[in-house]
Order: sequence, then structure tokens, then C-alpha cells
Amino acid sequence: MAEKTIRIGTRDSELALWQAHTVQKKLNDLGYTTEIVAVKSTGDIILDKPLYELGITGIFTKTLDIAMINGDIDIAVHSMKDVPTALPKGVVQAAVLERANVLDILVHKGNPDFENQPSTVATGSLRRQAMWLNKYPHHTVVDLRGNVNTRMQKLQDSDWNGAVFAAAGLERINLTPENYINLDWMIPAPAQGAMLVVAMENDNYTLDAISQLNHIETEICTYIERQFLRTLEGGCTAPIGALVRYDEEEDTLRFQGILLSVDGKQKLEIDKTVAIEEWKKLGFYAAQEILNSGGAELMQTIKESLKK
Repeated sequence: MAEKTIRIGTRDSELALWQAHTVQKKLNDLGYTTEIVAVKSTGDIILDKPLYELGITGIFTKTLDIAMINGDIDIAVHSMKDVPTALPKGVVQAAVLERANVLDILVHKGNPDFENQPSTVATGSLRRQAMWLNKYPHHTVVDLRGNVNTRMQKLQDSDWNGAVFAAAGLERINLTPENYINLDWMIPAPAQGAMLVVAMENDNYTLDAISQLNHIETEICTYIERQFLRTLEGGCTAPIGALVRYDEEEDTLRFQGILLSVDGKQKLEIDKTVAIEEWKKLGFYAAQEILNSGGAELMQTIKESLKK
């Protein structure tokens, strides 16, 4: 095997490092040589082209995309839900790892019975905010940013009743506290719980190595969810959830999708089960159904409200 050390780029948060080390171990087990490269923020990297020309959008993935385009790293590992549906020019999806827990959870302060009282819940996600307010219109939702550890600390230091997290992120770094509730009524972000590895499209050695980590069922389910997202949003952030589950016995896919107004007052949902053969356009058709039943107007309203 032509030896090349595969350089795995990562941000330096605990979760990002966990994800990078997980991929590193899988590659090492296959006999590949690897090294982890921690990549600093984009502020000090100057490119001769503006970012929009390269098609780079995602705030979490930008730094690593640039490092890869500049040739400083060979692959980047991301939480798939953070990755924009359009990848930068030259960057391709190399593998989707087997999915972990897809659920959102509410971490609370030891009093899970606050649902019927005026309460304050924190999240930085428009989707979680809208779904929470749809179910609990009498609650207050406040913004919460930062990596998992930072957000957990902010919750501890606050007078909030709870905060919403992705179960998978907390499980991966053993941060799941005793006080939590599974929010099984909340439709997760498209591709939540899945990890994505990206590489350069002309790097055949690396693509060949990474392709061995791909989990086909997860790849298909997340493809459909992201297709739904891309068809609905057209580059605009909106409260959108999607989840596809494969039923092996029936050989069917169940698709659940949702679009809400930012305040949670309007909700458009879809829930359908189709034969596995219909997977390629499932996300697109589901999004069209939502758009045709009031979703197009709702997306327009969301775009207007987020401009303000």
C-alpha cells in the first residue's frame, strides 16, 4: 500500500477531538497511518479568494474547509447536522459513519415537572426553539451558544429551568447528566447523530481509505433528510426537522419532516412510509408537499423575520 499519512483536521473542542480520534482509530485498525491536526480559527488565515467564491458557508465547518483546500489537512470530521448541504468546490462527502442516538434531550435542574409552570429553557437552535414554543407556548426560550461543555456550564450557572442538547454529543464525551428527559416528540435536525468525513475530490488515496468507514443505511437516511432541508431552505436558516428510519423487515423508509415558524405558532408536518426503492427523491417530494401546503409562504415569512 502506497504509504501516506492521512492528516485528520479537527477543531479543538472536546467533542470535535473525540470525533477525530474515533475516525483515526478506525483508519489505524485498517492499517492506515494518520495524524491529528488541530486547526485554529479562520481569522488568521488569509486566502486570495473571498469565501463566497469558494462556496464556503457553514460557520462550524469553514475553518477546516479552508485548511483542506489549502492542503494543510487531508480530511475533516464533522457532526453532519452542522455541515451545509452544499459543500465547497473540490470538497466531497467521503463517508458517513453509523449513526448514534438521534434524539434531543432536555437537561434540567432536578425538577422535571416544570412543564405546567412558567419556565425558561435555553437553546441556540431555531428548530428546538420553535418546537419547544409550539408545545409550551407559555414558556420563555433563551439563546444558548458555545460548545457542549460551555453550554453545560452556562446552564449550571444560570437560573434557567433547563437546556436542550443533542443526546449523541453528550453521550460521546460522557457528559450526560442524571437529570434529563428524552424529547422523543421533537423531530431532530437533519442528520443529527451522524458523523461526516469530507475530503478533497482529487485525493484518490484518501477517498479510498475513508470509503471503508461508510455506513450505507446511515448514508441513505441522512441523504434524504438533507435533501428535504436543501429543497425547503434554499440557503436560509429555518426551523426544520427531519428523520428517516429504515425498517429492515418491511424494507421501507419512514420519513418525518417538520417546518415551523420561528415563534412555533405555525407548524407544517409530514409523516410517510415508502418502499426503499423510492429513497432517491423522497426528501425532495416531501419538501414539495410541505411547500405546496403553505410552506412556501412560511419560508418567505421566516426569511423576512430573520433579516430584521
